[in-house]
Amino acid sequence: MRSTGKFVLLSAIWGGSFALIKVAVDAGVPPVQVALARCLFGALALWVICFAQRATVPRDPRTWGHAAVVAVLLNSVPFTLLAFGESKVDSVLAGVLNATTPLTTLAFALLVVPGERVTRTRLAGLLLGFAGVLVLLGVWRGLDGDVLAGGLACLGATTCYGAGFAYTRRFFSGGAHRASALSAVQITCATVQLGLLAPVLSGPPVWPGAGALVALLVLGAAGTGYAYVLNLELIREAGPTVAATVTYVTPLWSTALGVLLLAEPVGWNTFAGGAVVIGGILLTRRGQGATTGRPVPELPVARGQAGCNDAG
Repeated sequence: MRSTGKFVLLSAIWGGSFALIKVAVDAGVPPVQVALARCLFGALALWVICFAQRATVPRDPRTWGHAAVVAVLLNSVPFTLLAFGESKVDSVLAGVLNATTPLTTLAFALLVVPGERVTRTRLAGLLLGFAGVLVLLGVWRGLDGDVLAGGLACLGATTCYGAGFAYTRRFFSGGAHRASALSAVQITCATVQLGLLAPVLSGPPVWPGAGALVALLVLGAAGTGYAYVLNLELIREAGPTVAATVTYVTPLWSTALGVLLLAEPVGWNTFAGGAVVIGGILLTRRGQGATTGRPVPELPVARGQAGCNDAG
């Protein structure tokens, strides 16, 4: 498959994840169970990939310790928050809100990554991006309880992603191990974490129905499994800058699939707010050199090497 085909497929997988989550939560699957299922199926897919690649699995406790932290920030907590958010709001809104991830990544990188600098342009980009969030939420209409709770949960997920990608960039993405091996370790840690918490928070799992089960299987195996390897291949073939633009395309897929498959309504503010958010992201990238200030390219690299924001 050529890099263009991989780009389209990857953006579709990650963009389609929001509709799959919506199918599961609408079937009555508790948010923490959605997160557990996608991590479980994702881990199984990644271990199969590791076996096929004969990838060496990290054995040192330090790597596993960092993996556990990354799993909390990039998987266990945000996956649960996102599923909860989609129990309150449409998948379209959740998908477009997820586009703020590069902005939260930059915000945390400025705090914890050496060499990252605050400039007027980057600050303006951050402010513009979060102004786009207010447009997306339609704050001038007032926010009812579900929209506010769901929107804040989705933004909480992107905040976790921002912290997680900054942590990954500094502590977890280096070394000689394959991306599939690091990702398998990370998602396995998340599966264990959620496996311990899910029975306490939501009770034992119940049969969700065939449709929801298929949605969770695809969400985990494809979005939290195969997409990791696909993203890494795209980075290697087309470069991180090209791969980074997947971030801009996934909201288009999430919107289209939400409208076509789930019949979700879309207001003008969805398009306007999404455009403002992406404008803010582009502004944060303006004038940055090759070695500093690359929050957006770092995002897919972190996905491919040791992290995931497949659904946000």
